[in-house]
Amino acid sequence: MAKAFDISKFRKSLTKNITGISTGFNDPDTWISTGSFGLNFLISGDFYRGIPMGKVSVFAGESGAGKSYIVSGNIAKAAQEQGIFVVMIDTENALDELWLKALGVDTGEDKMLRISASMVDEVAKIVHDFVSEYKANYLDLAREQRPKILFIIDSIGMLLTPTDINQFQAGDMKGDMGRKAKQLKAFVSNCVNMFGDLNIGMAVTNHTYASQDMFDPDDKITGGSGFIFASSIVIAMKKYKLKEDEDGNKTTGADIRGIRATCKVVKTRYSKPFESIKIDIPWESGMNPISGLFDLFEKSGVLTKEGNRYKYVSKKTGEEMKYFRKEWNDLEKMKVIMDEFTQDDLRVVISDTPADQIVLVTEEV
Repeated sequence: MAKAFDISKFRKSLTKNITGISTGFNDPDTWISTGSFGLNFLISGDFYRGIPMGKVSVFAGESGAGKSYIVSGNIAKAAQEQGIFVVMIDTENALDELWLKALGVDTGEDKMLRISASMVDEVAKIVHDFVSEYKANYLDLAREQRPKILFIIDSIGMLLTPTDINQFQAGDMKGDMGRKAKQLKAFVSNCVNMFGDLNIGMAVTNHTYASQDMFDPDDKITGGSGFIFASSIVIAMKKYKLKEDEDGNKTTGADIRGIRATCKVVKTRYSKPFESIKIDIPWESGMNPISGLFDLFEKSGVLTKEGNRYKYVSKKTGEEMKYFRKEWNDLEKMKVIMDEFTQDDLRVVISDTPADQIVLVTEEV
C-alpha cells in the first residue's frame, strides 16, 4: 500500500518563506461594521457585518461625501472594539487626534499607530515590512491566536510617485504618465495576496472627480481600472445636503444639518452588487446606525403603506406592526424586520440618483 503523502512540511515552507502565498481557503471569519446596519447588509448580506478582514475595501467618492467619517471613524472604532489593532496611514495630513477622538477612536499607542506618508513606494514598504515581521513572529501560531491588524489608508488617491516629486522639484509638472495607476494596482494586488489567511485587512478611501465628457457623465475614480479590479470591495459615495431634522421634518433655506451620503456597493462577492442606500450624517449627532433602513425596507416591499401608517407583517408569526413613519425610527422596531430580512427581499435599487449617474467608471490610463 502506498504511503500517504505528507503535505504539512511543504505547506509550512510555502506560507513562511514565500511572500504572497497562502494555502487552503480563506473565507473571512472577522467582519468590521461600517456603523450603518443598512450598508453592512449591502456589503456582506448581514446587518451586523461590514467589511471583511483579509481583504482590501475601497470607499470612493467626492470630497465631503463621508468617506473618512466611515473609514477612519466608524470602521476604526469598531475594529478597536473587537480587539483589532489599527495602523492608520494619513496621506493628507488631515486626521487630527481631536477629530478622531470625537468619533470615538482610541488614539492610544496600544490601540493605534498613526503614520504620515505621501508616496506609494513608502506605503508599500511600510505594509510589506509589517506583514513580513508579522509572519516571522506569528505564523506558527494557530489562526485564532494571531493578533488582528487593520490598515487604514486615508486617502490612497493622494499618494505620490517619485515622478511627481521630481517634477515638483524641477518646477515642470507634466504628470506621471500613468505610473501612479500601475503602482496602485501592483500595491493593492500584492496586499490582497499577502494578507491571505493572516488576520490582516485594509480599508482605504479614494477620490472621484466629475467627468468632463458630456457623452460619458459618470464620475471617475482616480487610480485607474486595475486598482479597482484588484480591490475586494468597492463602495461608491455621492454627497447631498441633509435638510431634515431628527424627526424627519424638512428644513428650509440655508438650514443644512449635515450630509446625506448615497452609498452604492459597486463590487462585492458577499451580497448582490449595485444596491445602494442613503445614509444621513448630521453634524451634531453623527450617523444613526439605522439611517436608511426605512427606505430600504419600504422600497423592497416589506414595509407597506396603509393610510398614514406603514405596516410590517412578520414572516415568522404573521403578527402585524403598524406605525407612523417617524415611529419607525427606532432600533428595536427595526430589529424585528432585520431579523427576518434576506437578500431575496432586495428587489430594487435604493437611491435618489439614477443608477447611470452613480456607478463609478474608472479613469482610463
